[in-house]
Amino acid sequence: METSELTLNTKGEFYEFLKDKNNYEQEYLECIENTVNNLMKQQTSANKPGMLLGKIQSGKTRTFLGIMGLAYDNAFDVVIILTKGTKALVKQTIARLNQEFDEMIISDKMRIYDIMTLPSNLSKWELNKKIVFVVKKETRNMDRISDALFGNYSDLINKNILFIDDEADFASVSYEKNSQKNIVNMKIISSKIDKIRANVSKGSFLQVTATPYSLYLQPDEREINGSLKFEPVRPAFTELVPIHDKYVGGDFYFDESKNEDSPAYYLYQEINENDLDVMKKMDLRRVRKENLLTQKNLYNLNQAVINFIVGGCIRRWQQRYLKKDEEKYSMVVHTETGKKAHEWQQQLVNLILEDLIELVKDNDELFVEWIEDSYNYLMKSIRLVPIAEPSFDEILKEVNEALIQEMVVVSTVNSDKDVEELLDSTGQLQLRTPMNIFIGGQILDRGITIGNLTGFFYGRNPKSFQQDTVLQHSRMFGARSMEDLAVTRFYTTRKIYNVMEKIHEFDSELREAFEKGNDQGVVFIQKDTSNKIVPCSPNKILLSSLVTLKPHKRILPIGFQSGYKTHISKKTDFLSEIINEIKEYSPQVIDNDAFLAPLSEMKKVLATIHETLEMEDGYEWDLDEFFSILDYLTLDSKDKFVWVIVREGRNIKRVDSEGRFENAPDTPKEELRVARKVAIDHPAVMLLKQNGDIDKGWRGTPFWWPVMLSQLNIESTIYAKDTI
Repeated sequence: METSELTLNTKGEFYEFLKDKNNYEQEYLECIENTVNNLMKQQTSANKPGMLLGKIQSGKTRTFLGIMGLAYDNAFDVVIILTKGTKALVKQTIARLNQEFDEMIISDKMRIYDIMTLPSNLSKWELNKKIVFVVKKETRNMDRISDALFGNYSDLINKNILFIDDEADFASVSYEKNSQKNIVNMKIISSKIDKIRANVSKGSFLQVTATPYSLYLQPDEREINGSLKFEPVRPAFTELVPIHDKYVGGDFYFDESKNEDSPAYYLYQEINENDLDVMKKMDLRRVRKENLLTQKNLYNLNQAVINFIVGGCIRRWQQRYLKKDEEKYSMVVHTETGKKAHEWQQQLVNLILEDLIELVKDNDELFVEWIEDSYNYLMKSIRLVPIAEPSFDEILKEVNEALIQEMVVVSTVNSDKDVEELLDSTGQLQLRTPMNIFIGGQILDRGITIGNLTGFFYGRNPKSFQQDTVLQHSRMFGARSMEDLAVTRFYTTRKIYNVMEKIHEFDSELREAFEKGNDQGVVFIQKDTSNKIVPCSPNKILLSSLVTLKPHKRILPIGFQSGYKTHISKKTDFLSEIINEIKEYSPQVIDNDAFLAPLSEMKKVLATIHETLEMEDGYEWDLDEFFSILDYLTLDSKDKFVWVIVREGRNIKRVDSEGRFENAPDTPKEELRVARKVAIDHPAVMLLKQNGDIDKGWRGTPFWWPVMLSQLNIESTIYAKDTI
């Protein structure tokens, strides 16, 4: 679309209508206007699209609807919205469009069509309206839009058409050398999209996504300063959707969660792999259908259900106390994709609810004890938020009533039909009762909006995650109040949580690279068969093996127990001697504190420390990975040295007051401050000798705890331990 001479019209009827209706904040107006201005003045194509980049559940749809309205006022006639491949999402998209543009439709200025129900005899009068086609990214849908544009309604190809690729990711790029069925299907769809785009005379292309990996997964190989690097392919332009003040995402779940003074500290609740195994299929050898509440292998599911009910009752009490409307709440159980597993899980949760109701009727003391435990546990995070605090007696009464009056309903969502039946008039999953528990699989992965989510029981295998879907599984992201977050809990295994945290870091670095512009990028590296650090193609990375490196990143083992005294005391003493000897021969010592040590000697020290620590299930200290990272951090260094800071006589607890493994043996105002000061061009390793006392949870013998700190002067780097 060659419209570089056109001036953006921001006073047209569509845009004015949407501004009045939605009351867009100024930063959103700027994003909308910049995007349409760029679409008018820049050539965009399948290989060089415009990009609207937002965070998951952050208001991308609201923003691109504003872009549509402004585009209509600026010579665009047709918008083709490409949606993810489910009927439910098509229905949700059409419901949202009808709601957003209601007066434009009523006044005969606009028409909205699902491509699969498009009439075959549209008149010229109808075709001259502003038109929206909603097209599912699926073969038959793509064929139908081709037939419409190049067949019955071929006049449309001469109009100004704006393609909006919603949730643009794998279905929007081509793949080679991958035989997986879903990728092959996506390649077919991608080719159909490209064919349509190529034959439209005046088309502009906007990709809307929270996961911009599609552009990274087609790397442009180029040689820079004599070494091969893989850098992302760039869009024609990128506009960032503003982050509103109610938005809660990975920063809160994975970064803020380390702050003991934040409600985020209490969000994550670790569950066992055994909990997920029990939920895969009915097995009456492992699960009795009577007294589910007392069965150990259902402990975490029981706690999740009870916490959800107690949390919902607390919030509704608070709203009533403040004379506000009482809201409805939701919980999602998302551990399996099979329908039989969902049926079993629904049966389990319903049996748990039935048991709870019977205990209420019997005025059982154990029930009161469970509710009180949940109340006390939730109040830890509630007290970090300035809001009214109900008494336990008040909440016990609320919970009793909620159960007796059947205010908790369980629904299975594992098909388009299920979703269509459950969607409300706004296209969201309908919350039928005050507390709603949804059980489902892939249909809940993406796009379906679930309001007031305060419980998320998650167990999808991280090895099957792909770059775009891993965070999309996180239905707990979005516009959330701090009051709701205070009763929100996220249940998953340590292994899955660790992978999701890695993906959050990965996502953050890629997003930052986009924000920095074309001259900045992310370096992808791996170790080859000869143990050399070499460039790695981004489309070969395995998410479960990622480490994101950035300036002054801390890397350390956590989740371990010290070895027994008889096994490690000699090694621990030997390490003290070796470390002192390395310091004595160091080429540089600063203030008799930090000293440079040869990387080769430090690897020997770390290897010996590795022998003295026993990792718990779900935790790993991969020494090869640790060494590879150190190799990379010293790659450009002539002397292969690292800074070392040693501290002894430390007495940290093994677990904190919430039963979590301690992860900060380094003191920010002491050795970490020193490490940050010296780690400019060389990485630093802090060696912290713990007393290991029994009353602190250890085995009564000293041990060394290492913490690596990357240097300040490094590029953002993704290290992949394993690749496809």
